[in-house]
Amino acid sequence: MMKFPLRRQTLLGILSATMLATAPWSAATADTYPGRPIRVIVPYPAGGGTDIIGRLISVHLSQRLGQSVIVENKPGASGMLGNDLVAKAPGDGYTVLLGITALVQIPSLYKKVPYKLSDLTPVSQTAKSADLIMVPRSSGIKTLQELVDKAKAEPGKLNFGSYGNATSSQLNGEQFKMKAGIDLTHVPYQGSGPEMAAMLGGQLASAFVDATGAYPHIKSDKINILAITGQQRHPALPDVKTLGELGYSGFEANGWFGFFLPASTPQPIVDKLGSELAAIVKQPDITKRLSEMGLIPVGSTPQEFRSVLDRDAAHWKAIVDAAHISVE
Repeated sequence: MMKFPLRRQTLLGILSATMLATAPWSAATADTYPGRPIRVIVPYPAGGGTDIIGRLISVHLSQRLGQSVIVENKPGASGMLGNDLVAKAPGDGYTVLLGITALVQIPSLYKKVPYKLSDLTPVSQTAKSADLIMVPRSSGIKTLQELVDKAKAEPGKLNFGSYGNATSSQLNGEQFKMKAGIDLTHVPYQGSGPEMAAMLGGQLASAFVDATGAYPHIKSDKINILAITGQQRHPALPDVKTLGELGYSGFEANGWFGFFLPASTPQPIVDKLGSELAAIVKQPDITKRLSEMGLIPVGSTPQEFRSVLDRDAAHWKAIVDAAHISVE
């Protein structure tokens, strides 16, 4: 007579334990998160723009969360080494990626990628950047139309510089060639610094230079800035029109920096970290610092950032396919 109640109690106990272990797990974890140090993986070398942003944000994140936030540089394979490390990390909120625009471009450019974009979940977009189209002032070219006219008059004789093969600047340059119906020879550099130096030295006929790399030189009397990519004019260059304003559609995508977690991370943790990161970016001192780097501060929600990723992935893939760009 006593066996049935005992079995029923045992069954109810198991069910109760299971419910406690599963249903409220995410919320409880978010309430206690973080309980130990967080790693921020920067998939590029120390000293670069991504590294500077990662360390700037991490100091403030540590203060807000009351935990150590350690920045680790994991460069290699165009960022794929660091991206892969986070994509395959446990989804517990303690391994975070600071990614850039290349994250959504890589799947279209490389045949072999060790992870899927879906292995990562967006947390918050930190800041936007843009490419500036510029020419040497000595060229006498003052408008984008004058550059197009000269390129049409001298097909194949002019070039355009980029800050690297398969970067946003090359993709923007290739699309501009197609949209304008002109032939420019691509000249890649190892970063915006060397590219900008070549432009200032008069070694390039034109260039797509990242605004952060060009920022210290935007008032130089050696260059003319003709246009900017993205959806809006740059706050530091209010008179420079976007390509869209000048009649060239398809350049609305901005470069960006943003934080990611493994896709298996519970949404409450994603939301909590996203809220903290967005609040940091909106602090006046951080907004000022990012602006001084030539960036446009954002501080988005995870959902807003996901919309950007979905749109941008399709945008860059269309350019890669149309221009037949690939990296072995």
